Amino acid sequence: MAGTERNQTNVQEFILLGFPGTWYFRVALAVLFSVMYVLTILGNVSIIALVRTHPRLHTPMYFFLCNLSFLEIWYTTACVPKAIGVMLGTSQIISFTVCLLQLFFLLSLGATECFLLAIMAYDRYLAICHPLRYSSLMNSTFCAQLALLSWLCGFLAVSVLAALISRLPFCGRNVINHFICDIDSWIALSCAHKRLIELATFIDSFIVVMVSCTITLVSYIFIISTILRIPSVQGRQKAFSTCSAHLTVVTIWYGSGIFLYVKPSAQNSLDLNKTINIFNTMVTPLLNPFIYTLRNKEVKEALGKTVRGMLSGFQRPWI
Repeated sequence: MAGTERNQTNVQEFILLGFPGTWYFRVALAVLFSVMYVLTILGNVSIIALVRTHPRLHTPMYFFLCNLSFLEIWYTTACVPKAIGVMLGTSQIISFTVCLLQLFFLLSLGATECFLLAIMAYDRYLAICHPLRYSSLMNSTFCAQLALLSWLCGFLAVSVLAALISRLPFCGRNVINHFICDIDSWIALSCAHKRLIELATFIDSFIVVMVSCTITLVSYIFIISTILRIPSVQGRQKAFSTCSAHLTVVTIWYGSGIFLYVKPSAQNSLDLNKTINIFNTMVTPLLNPFIYTLRNKEVKEALGKTVRGMLSGFQRPWI
């Protein structure tokens, strides 16, 4: 018994394996991750800057979009720089504390995004189904309260689960088959009885997804029923265009999130989880700014005005 306890306290750091393959393959992945990371940061910072500098975009929808972009910046920053080091073989070792913090922030920010997307769906519901009362219902104070609530719920929802995970014993094994500290890989390494923590993970993920999904689904049921009652085709298209970008993001995010977290066992398909995690932690945050830009007329107009202003500034003769 004493030997088991001694082994349980020996794991002070973990080794992240990343992806198997040749040096050139891993360097190519590192370059790809770097390009995606830079584009993600630039895209989401641009969204925030556009909203702040264009008064026309000072509406609840774009306020929540700024929150989403801010979240995506930190979500990718929590994992991508470390993943690049893992791919290059220069930063494969991660301490127990840093690994746990990375896991906590990834789960908390992921849960926050679920709640934030649900609030954005509710905002679209009020805008389309109650347009005359929208300004009074979705005032600046209420918007700030909803945004704060999504952040608080996201972090609180993961706090108990993180506390349970931090107490898992590790009997000498410290090699994580991932490029980040993923919850499935963490549980797989533990030498404790896993059914309880797997059940806690499933219940926590199920509650977060079900609450946010229910709000989103009910909102879009009312939205679609309202849009179908609009007599003109042009009116229906205009109404649907205001929520099509959000609907696209919701589909992508929940599709990958449900596969990764809402499942009874953490032992299945750890290699497949790595691939899905690339989509969840890198591709989705990268696509979000482009989805909202390409599918949103107001953002495109604001972006075009900014670009034209920059070009005209460059073309002015220096005095």
